[in-house]
Amino acid sequence: MVRFTSFALSFWAAQAAAVSTHTAVRSVIQTRTRELSAEKIAGYEPQSQVTDHNAIDKDQAAMETALKKATPDYATAKAIYEQGGNSKSYAEITLTSNLSSDIAVKTKVVGKDASGKQVDGKLYKDAAKDQNIMKVQYATSDVQATHVECRVGAMPEDAHVTDGCLATSGSVEIDGTSYPYTYTVMEGNKNGRTLQGFSTAVEKKMITCDPGCPFDDAKYFKDYYGVSDYGDQWIQAAFSGGATSFTNGNADFSVYGNPGKIECIKKGTAYLNVFMYVIREFEDALVDCVTDCDPSKSCNDDPVHAWDEGVAFYAGSLEGADGSGSGKLLHALADKRCTNFKTCGMDADSVEGLSQVNLKLFELFNQGKDFLLAGKCEEGKAPLKEITALMYTPLIQGTLRYAYKVDKQKGGEKEKAEGAVFAASVLPRIHAADKKAAKIIYDNMKVGAMSTDQAAVKKAFESVYDDLGITCEHVGGLYSTSDVGYYPGAEPCSTKDSSAAVMKNGMVVAALGAIAMLFTSM
Repeated sequence: MVRFTSFALSFWAAQAAAVSTHTAVRSVIQTRTRELSAEKIAGYEPQSQVTDHNAIDKDQAAMETALKKATPDYATAKAIYEQGGNSKSYAEITLTSNLSSDIAVKTKVVGKDASGKQVDGKLYKDAAKDQNIMKVQYATSDVQATHVECRVGAMPEDAHVTDGCLATSGSVEIDGTSYPYTYTVMEGNKNGRTLQGFSTAVEKKMITCDPGCPFDDAKYFKDYYGVSDYGDQWIQAAFSGGATSFTNGNADFSVYGNPGKIECIKKGTAYLNVFMYVIREFEDALVDCVTDCDPSKSCNDDPVHAWDEGVAFYAGSLEGADGSGSGKLLHALADKRCTNFKTCGMDADSVEGLSQVNLKLFELFNQGKDFLLAGKCEEGKAPLKEITALMYTPLIQGTLRYAYKVDKQKGGEKEKAEGAVFAASVLPRIHAADKKAAKIIYDNMKVGAMSTDQAAVKKAFESVYDDLGITCEHVGGLYSTSDVGYYPGAEPCSTKDSSAAVMKNGMVVAALGAIAMLFTSM
């Protein structure tokens, strides 16, 4: 005979309730008619147009290309980082006469390109009476490859797309009135969304915004580093070979040559700047959610759009519609790390395929989207908590991997720098859980660390997994596909008790461990 433990009963009761709620939400959503044509994002079907947001990874790719040159082109990489080139394209034109009245942001604007073809857009910023500068944001489409027909910014000339740019001179029409203008195509076409902006916007959009702010994770990072734009300050210091002036977690990049600085720049943009902005979009979606919204109405379209943006920034366009591409952002990182830690597949027991992190995240992305569409705002908090916890996992794996490479495999500057930037991307969260654990990790992984004790770093991370809402099974162990298997001293830890197999928000995260506790033999 077998008997249920009290844990088993509560576990299955919670699961049944969650399934019932999710099924009900799905049923409601299926009654809503939407004409969608947007391409999927790594398998996720957005409910709004986010092709423009999804293209931010092309800035990351272009920046990395500049840094890969035999003589790294820091000037171009820095310009792309600060000015962009692929997302939120707009033209800054000079009118031949001052405006006679104010024109509001988002007002429709129509012009022509050099061939005489119509160019559609909208005002990017309010245009005030008596000014002669107008910013016109180009219209975007649902087709990812050609989402906007004017992409210039700070991109290298061979990467410019100008067929859909406003002609160098002509007229734009607004509400039946023509406004003659001139400008320079190569200098006047700019971008309102940049990798730098993801960091410089933290204070306004994650700390002091109202309602909802401060968001927990952004506050962890500001409290630790002492500044909101910690990511930008880290990256700018790496570009210049200078030092940061943080409250905690400082880095002096003068000890690095090109290999170290390049790693700290390109990983800093993705894992410091983009990472936090992804979380922000999901948080913002829930803040804006309208409880018990009538699904036949559009009251939750804006929250769903913010949620879609979060997925777009997580994956990026280079992953493709089905996720089989080769991306540059967090989705790609999760899949790379799963091959290193044998956490690919839904059971996290393979070195091939999609990571368990991505498989679970995309289930949660869909679940959160469904809750928002149905106005189930409170229910949306649970998947958000699990999403946030899971997103830290590849960053922890990255830190552990390079701790091992530096300590046990005598890694050089490149490996040390990779370990340092991975650590920088998680230290504030560790610090919020346990200051002593964070200090151990920082002392061993910081830029310019005199030595690295991989075992101490591993132990420090493992001590806070429960607080972070992840388990040993999520992280796995550093694995070699040769006969070595798990590297000595880098094997997976074990979840100590059944409660650690369930995340603090009540979502199941270690199915095998939970099942093992469900039954006891008599």
